[in-house]
Amino acid sequence: MRLKPNRPQQMEENIKMAHYAFLDSNNIVTQVIVGKDEEDLPEGITSWEEYYGNLKNQVCKRTSYNTRAGEHTEGGTPFRGNYAGIGYSYNEELDAFIPQQPFASWTLNESTYSWDAPVAYPEDGEIYVWNESAGNWEIATPGE
Repeated sequence: MRLKPNRPQQMEENIKMAHYAFLDSNNIVTQVIVGKDEEDLPEGITSWEEYYGNLKNQVCKRTSYNTRAGEHTEGGTPFRGNYAGIGYSYNEELDAFIPQQPFASWTLNESTYSWDAPVAYPEDGEIYVWNESAGNWEIATPGE
């Protein structure tokens, strides 16, 4: 049995797999696993989220491997904003996984479920790094 790399995990027998994120009491992702697809519910189980959550005594939420910044990478329907990562938070109001805020001055974009700098990234072909104390983008130098 061989798993296909860099794809939503699916075995050659066409058993559909899904990804699930476990949350701590602050809705921070502590682990992401590959599990059963919601379509494959056995009798007596109402959801795999509930089943996996009960196994670990943690809240469990399904996450989409193909969702990034509110878009589905393969043209499908985006699900929960972003593929969950360890340290991401789950926002119940948005029903979305949110990456960690990179800088205090950045604000959450509720359309892309990602963080926006207070100044737009320059589009002149250079590579920049954010300087939080100066509040602007600076050209990256080797070694940064």
